[in-house]
Amino acid sequence: MNNTQTETATAIGQYMTNVGQRARAASRIIGRADTRAKDAALLAIAAALETAEERLIAANRLDMDAGRAAGLEPALLDRLELTVKGVKAMAQGLREVAAQTDPIGEITDLKYRPSGIQVGRMRVPLGVIGIIYESRPNVTADAAALCLKAGNAAILRGGSEALHSNQAIAACIQQGLAAAGLPADTVQVIETTDRAAVGELVRMAEYVDVLVPRGGKSLIERISREARVPVIKHLDGVCHVYIDEFADPEKAIKIAYNAKTQRYGTCNTMETLLIQERMAAGLLPVLGAMYAEAGVELRGCSQTRDLLPGIKAATEDDWYAEYLAPILAVRVVKDMDEAMQHIATYGSAHTDAIVTEDYSRARRFLREVDSSSVMVNASTRFADGGEYGLGAEIGISTDKLHARGPVGVEGLTTLKFVVLGDGQIRQ
Repeated sequence: MNNTQTETATAIGQYMTNVGQRARAASRIIGRADTRAKDAALLAIAAALETAEERLIAANRLDMDAGRAAGLEPALLDRLELTVKGVKAMAQGLREVAAQTDPIGEITDLKYRPSGIQVGRMRVPLGVIGIIYESRPNVTADAAALCLKAGNAAILRGGSEALHSNQAIAACIQQGLAAAGLPADTVQVIETTDRAAVGELVRMAEYVDVLVPRGGKSLIERISREARVPVIKHLDGVCHVYIDEFADPEKAIKIAYNAKTQRYGTCNTMETLLIQERMAAGLLPVLGAMYAEAGVELRGCSQTRDLLPGIKAATEDDWYAEYLAPILAVRVVKDMDEAMQHIATYGSAHTDAIVTEDYSRARRFLREVDSSSVMVNASTRFADGGEYGLGAEIGISTDKLHARGPVGVEGLTTLKFVVLGDGQIRQ
């Protein structure tokens, strides 16, 4: 490393340490802030976003132009784009978070013990949350909203491809915090695009309590490998729809089509369609024609290719693939057991669905498929914080500890034991 690189690394280290110190100080203030102040900030941020709509879209246009010039893939450009509808959705998400019950300070499971003390659990903030994400500028607003409502300070590090968009949204966040009299350091958006800032953030155990990476698999793997702070994450969204032999054909076609084509570049998009062999002959030709019209490339097993001549043969890698593109793997299975075995072998524990009219089979699928979201007769595209009534989400966790599935306000809190006594001493 030459002198210039050393100086740059030192400067970034100092900058990130300062960010962490300020976030820690702010976390103590926001952690004790009352609900009215937090909600006032959320509503003020929502209003600021709507007022700044033209500036936000103009800033996003700079990022989109740079992204096209840099050759960003269509899926990334889709995530990057901020439209009038997108701005309104961000504002609505903030209002929905403000309307939610504040979980902080809630005491549950309060029970008397033989000694006379009462033991319960209180919901409290995590402290300082670091969010590292790519492409999606709406994450800046969503993450700020959820962290704020849960009484946490947030350090947000967006991708370089969304720098102008994120800074424009950050200005609205600061405006809302100021209007509510809350510290500006409650939400800090990292200003440097240097990757070294990420390296610093993931090692700041003194100042950061939890990390949430949102982005491609390489980013999340890097964060998981380097972090000295607990991480809430998911690596892949290899989502399945299984059409059972007792499925309603009309429902099956609608769900299988929507789960793949409603949007391609999202982690809750279906990547593999599993269909029971007695249903395949009737449904696959219909679905095949619909997918072809939508421009979806199919890759199938031998039985699928018998019914849909001309499609590509699926390889072993296809069953593991998160395409984030108009490509779909299709497999005909003998029964639900084979479908669930396929999901257990190749899935990513994100979101899996069954289409069936058999209640017992639906219950069994719900119980035995070990994913963060398991659905009956619904598109996998519903695996989303907004659709689940969380207002917004900071990410989707496929981990089993602390938070699982879409992570909303409650997922950004923790519990501590509280004891209420009246002078008791232990004998």
